[in-house]
Amino acid sequence: MKNDEWQIQTAKNQFSAVIAQAQNRGVQTITKHGKPVAVVVAMEDFENMERKKPNAKGGETFVDLLKRCPVPEFFEIIEKTRPRDVARDLDLG
Repeated sequence: MKNDEWQIQTAKNQFSAVIAQAQNRGVQTITKHGKPVAVVVAMEDFENMERKKPNAKGGETFVDLLKRCPVPEFFEIIEKTRPRDVARDLDLG
């Protein structure tokens, strides 16, 4: 067992140590029958992850995501193949 991986029973019995390790070393993985089932992270790390997560209000929009597309030619193909005389209603709200 690595120091950042805990069997579920050991984690239960040494919960304070699991938390201390999460604060000092980062993510601690909890396993059951040798398979990862949960993680323990320090509050500071969790808050950092939450801040980076896009959200519906003020986060990254779908258009922003498309602008970061690794294949910009994709949009040129769509523009060239989409019929110009077909109108579509879009609900962006």
